[in-house]
Amino acid sequence: MQIPGYNLLGIRLNAMTAQDLINVTARAIDTRARCIIGNHNLHGVYFWCKEPKMREYNSLADYTNAEGMSLVLLGRLFGLPLERKHRTAYIDLLPRLAKAASRNSWRIFYLGSRPGVAEKAAVRMRAKHPGLLIRTHHGHFNAERSSAENRRVLAEINDYDPDILMVGMGMPRQEIWVLENNAAISARAVYCCGALMDYVAGEIPTPPRWIGALGFEWLYRLFSEPARLWQRYLIEPWFVLGRLGRLYLAMQNPKVFGGGHLK
Repeated sequence: MQIPGYNLLGIRLNAMTAQDLINVTARAIDTRARCIIGNHNLHGVYFWCKEPKMREYNSLADYTNAEGMSLVLLGRLFGLPLERKHRTAYIDLLPRLAKAASRNSWRIFYLGSRPGVAEKAAVRMRAKHPGLLIRTHHGHFNAERSSAENRRVLAEINDYDPDILMVGMGMPRQEIWVLENNAAISARAVYCCGALMDYVAGEIPTPPRWIGALGFEWLYRLFSEPARLWQRYLIEPWFVLGRLGRLYLAMQNPKVFGGGHLK
């Protein structure tokens, strides 16, 4: 399945709508082909600049969608044909994904959040989507690839044999975990989704969805959790803009390259 793909100063980015994400997930499940779906916002680009394994993960991913309006606007600034519809926050995607999973009997495994939080969210999701098959495991374990805890987590995931694996352990830990354990993971579609289930469980206030569409979701989150997020929203963007500015001076304008694909 071909999705337009672009090179934003070295960062791979696909022009994907929410329906595109559902479609590539369904295709991976139907064909039993592994599909790794990455996402970027300015926070992700910050780690892409600083953490080599984030760049490895971005290269490994079959698709990388814009999770924040900042990436859509940045892409436009550099001449990429990105539109508002190409910004898909996973809190908006999840209800559609859960509906499709319930309808098609797809199995979802969520790895992440504090003990008890993800299961609280799963209970709410099952109530909204009768028949939804979802299992959870918290993200507070020794994620070193060779650790006994990590091996037990992998065994639990593979025993469930999920169609969709959602890893919500925060950037860049979640991406590094997928990168290091990719060969051992039994799942068709793999997402890294941050604190998604914390929002579903009500542990973190969910921004009104119209704010996200306008590009100001970051401001709501900053006021909701200033102690945790002030650096992400007030410091990191300046680092990113400075780094991208330097890259721009050293590179040609972004050009279209081969679109995303299923392995």
